[in-house]
Amino acid sequence: MFELILSFIDYLPAYVSMVSQADMLGDKVNEYQTIMTSANHLLQQMISRIPYLIVASLVFVIFWVLSIFFKKAVTIILGSRKHHQNLVTVFRRVGSALILFLGFMVAMIIAVPSFTPGKLIGALGIGSVAIGFAFKDIFQNLLSGILLLLSEPFRIGDQIISGNFEGTVEDIQIRATTIRTYDGRKVVIPNSQLYTSTMTVNTAYSQRRLEFDVGIGYENNIIDAQRVILSVLKAAPTVSKLAEPSVIATALADSSVVLRVRWFIDDGTQTNRVASINEVIILVKEALEKANISIPFPITTLDTNHPLLVKIENSSDIKN
Repeated sequence: MFELILSFIDYLPAYVSMVSQADMLGDKVNEYQTIMTSANHLLQQMISRIPYLIVASLVFVIFWVLSIFFKKAVTIILGSRKHHQNLVTVFRRVGSALILFLGFMVAMIIAVPSFTPGKLIGALGIGSVAIGFAFKDIFQNLLSGILLLLSEPFRIGDQIISGNFEGTVEDIQIRATTIRTYDGRKVVIPNSQLYTSTMTVNTAYSQRRLEFDVGIGYENNIIDAQRVILSVLKAAPTVSKLAEPSVIATALADSSVVLRVRWFIDDGTQTNRVASINEVIILVKEALEKANISIPFPITTLDTNHPLLVKIENSSDIKN
């Protein structure tokens, strides 16, 4: 009897361990069954929502097609207005964005029955402060872009100067404006910078004035030089015939009398500007040379009879 009790005591730890392992195995089985049940339930819900997701996708595609037709309709109806092309761009982009947003809302309501616009507005209201700080620059650029498109200080194709960049406007978007510099680089400028900073539009008006300085010798007659230059300007092909050119004396420099040559061109683009300056400079130089009017180099005159130089020269002779 005593031996039986001792053997039972020896077997008791193994029995306890087996019972514990059986309990752990049962817990694992229950956990696995719970996971499988949840997964099956989720899969059944997803399968049951597939028709709704398909309908929601079709609805969004329909609204997307409507936005495309809206853009084309605005272009056909308002595209012929030359003076309000930026306004047409505003209608196209803002209108199409609203249509897409409406399509997204309808699709979400179909796909997610618990979704309502009120919940979305409430969520945006709760996070409006955080969103405002996070997207401050983006919202500022968007508002500036809309104001630029409405006020139209420049249009696509205009040549502008903003900060250190100068080039031709290629696209005006709601967030930023893209320009192509004269050396072939693409520059994206935030609309807030264009709206709040100084900007120069070189092609805002049909005519543009150009000028350069030329010096003539002191021995030449200023009136004759002005007459020669004016005759060249009036005959130059690139010089506008709608505005009178001018030649005025601006300074008595060290080696020459400075004349400022001014004229207008009918097309203020960079290409025409460079071509006109090149043509006028060549024609003016040739005309002045033909009229025997000199264009002097800088000259430095040394007066050897100055009393101070004579004194230094005499002291050197005495030492020698």
